[in-house]
Amino acid sequence: MKLESRSASENTMHIKRATTEKLREIFSKYATQQLNGEPHMTSEDFVRSFLGQSYNEESTNLVAGIADTSKDGLISFAEFQAFEGLLCTPDALYKTAFQLFDRNGNGSVTYSEFVDVFKKTDLHAKIPFKLDGPFIQLYFGKDRRRVINYVEFSQFLHDFHEECAMEAFRLKDTSGSGFISALDFQDIMVNVKKHLLTSEVRDNLIAVTEGHKVSFPYFMAFNSLLNNMELIKRVYLNATSGNRLEPITKDELLHSAQTMSQITPLEIDILFQLTGVIHQSGRIVYTDLSNIAPEHYIKNITHRLAEIRAVESPADRSFVIQMLESTYRFTLGSVAGAVGATAVYPIDLVKTRMQNQRTGSFIGEVAYRNSWDCCKKVIRHEGVLGLYRGLVPQLMGVAPEKAIKLTVNDLVRDKLTDKQGNIPTWGEVLAGGCAGASQVIFTNPLEIVKIRLQVAGEIAGGAKVRALSVVRELGLFGLYKGARACLLRDVPFSAIYFPMYAHTKAVFADDEGYNHPLTLLAAGAIAGIPAASLVTPADVIKTRLQVVARTGQTTYTGVMDAVRKIMAEEGPRAFWKGTVARVFRSSPQFGVTLVTYELLQRMLYVDFGGSRPAGSDVAKAKISLERVNPDHIGGYQAALPMLNGIETKFGLSLPRFKRQGS
Repeated sequence: MKLESRSASENTMHIKRATTEKLREIFSKYATQQLNGEPHMTSEDFVRSFLGQSYNEESTNLVAGIADTSKDGLISFAEFQAFEGLLCTPDALYKTAFQLFDRNGNGSVTYSEFVDVFKKTDLHAKIPFKLDGPFIQLYFGKDRRRVINYVEFSQFLHDFHEECAMEAFRLKDTSGSGFISALDFQDIMVNVKKHLLTSEVRDNLIAVTEGHKVSFPYFMAFNSLLNNMELIKRVYLNATSGNRLEPITKDELLHSAQTMSQITPLEIDILFQLTGVIHQSGRIVYTDLSNIAPEHYIKNITHRLAEIRAVESPADRSFVIQMLESTYRFTLGSVAGAVGATAVYPIDLVKTRMQNQRTGSFIGEVAYRNSWDCCKKVIRHEGVLGLYRGLVPQLMGVAPEKAIKLTVNDLVRDKLTDKQGNIPTWGEVLAGGCAGASQVIFTNPLEIVKIRLQVAGEIAGGAKVRALSVVRELGLFGLYKGARACLLRDVPFSAIYFPMYAHTKAVFADDEGYNHPLTLLAAGAIAGIPAASLVTPADVIKTRLQVVARTGQTTYTGVMDAVRKIMAEEGPRAFWKGTVARVFRSSPQFGVTLVTYELLQRMLYVDFGGSRPAGSDVAKAKISLERVNPDHIGGYQAALPMLNGIETKFGLSLPRFKRQGS
């Protein structure tokens, strides 16, 4: 079952409204005018001081007019609070745009109001649209006296921008041949349809046409394709049964499109031409679609603690930057590993004691009947803190262990990932295996110390065992006893775990490719089940080699010796001892570790120009509503993205200027 799967329209996070008291406090902070004894905001107070936007004077008055419904040039607290409420509504983007054009605040837009605002936009300066032409007459009437309400205006905005593009084509096609040059095509797209262009598309507008003339059908299909990229993503997911990593051909995508949508063959042709000139590949995967999809407004709030851009572009990634990136990942991995280990340490202690328990005929009565019995006896004889015996050395080891594992896996994946952001399955397995091997140098010494502390409580009246005394007793080479068994366990574990985590996370992602923290936790826990259970025999062998055998217990000289003796004395079932405890420990531990690791990267965001975790909220398909200004509370968290949405969705950008000391 797919978790958190929603349609694009449902994938909006509802913003909780701010309290009246807090809003009034913030309003008073920015209001500089008094009217009838009450504080009011001027246009500059609202736009430049509160919103922090550098619009020019005309644009500032227009933007302030969205909140100033009384149109008296001042914003009262009631208006300020009303606009905050509007920003919390599902159709806030269209309502904000409507209030921008509703210049007299009467709930409808007239022809003169539309023209007044449109003439102030950058789009009007770039394309001399016929404001008295047949298209305008269809909406405002032949005499242009008809007024349109909010619902009709929403449709008008959508249709108007398409008409602007067609008008631009007609102006470039001076001969009326139905064709324009490749340079004219580029000029229209950059000036009129800029909001639909990612950097990859913008840089390849000439290349995709191969320098040939562009026909009107091609022009319309190109724009339709970019407008419908979210639908194209669904067509792709339909063709791959939800698998975002499966490459598909043009024919496969076309077949899927004809069974579920109105995407035309020409649009599919253009899609493959576009991805072809960018990536030189005859197949596409989901990331190809995300890379060329325009940044549509989606309400997804992320509270980041820090955001740093270390490089301007991936081309600036020097060796030092890559080392800093590894250090960044290592640090976050250390914290994540410590959190995960602490959460499941009692289960780990029970697992170790169960695995160390001999059940051969020479041993006598067993100490624990099962894992639950072991847990109860530890609490009864050693107290609740007995479940955390050996935690300190475990944390000292698990921090570098998990950190090096996560860092090496990310590093190798980066090296094996192509320009489209795809990595082959063998590359995922290799990256995981390298991660497992790299951790043994950190893990083995701490594992021995941890295990000997964990089993020390089993001997009644025995001398207290300390970590330092274990280190002195074993020496340097003794600390690496059982290292081969560690490799036998950790390499296949990571080779299984990391690829399965990546694929499970992709399945659990929503329709926009975004992973909610709960889906990250679920993916991490599910991936841990096969990884932990399948390598249990190696874990049993490692435990037997690292624990000091007591009087009467069998001793082992190496991996093969342990295999032979365990098989002879206890049978094949002994190799699966502690499987349940191991799964219950490793599965949630890695789930907690991975969700902590990825959430830390979201909250402490540093852009080193490398890859980011898939499904993160920094994906191009989403515009995060980051609370840069702590005073942007409640609905005002969406204020800036809403203004950006008017520009990116409708192409209606208003002139700005750089403030100089004002």
